[in-house]
Amino acid sequence: MKYLIYYLAIGLFLFGCGPTTKTITEETQLPEGAVRIANDDLEYEIIIIDPGFETYLISNAKPANFYSQSYYETKNKFYVIEWNIRAKNPLRYNPNIYENVIEYDFNIDYGLDVNYKLYNYFKFVEYKYQQRF
Repeated sequence: MKYLIYYLAIGLFLFGCGPTTKTITEETQLPEGAVRIANDDLEYEIIIIDPGFETYLISNAKPANFYSQSYYETKNKFYVIEWNIRAKNPLRYNPNIYENVIEYDFNIDYGLDVNYKLYNYFKFVEYKYQQRF
């Protein structure tokens, strides 16, 4: 099983498993306010644990089909590269925001849902922490 770990702000984890593409379900024990995204085909899962992200996703984010998957992938490439630069420079950038490097493989098709929610997490970080990528 493939493991990718994102620990963004309080926590964002990307790791293997997950039976279907979904958000929080009854059988999953996640902290309150956590958002879970899983992709069965790739066996990847993202868990975002950052207070306010779920509310931001519901109230501020545009619908998933507002942009195409290729739009989200292009934006995520930019955001991931910039995020990783900041995560590798804790003396220059706030290490409480950029705690870990994101291992996002640009050659893998993560699907619309994963790319949409990852993109919106970056937008949330810009909004909440007043960061500009």
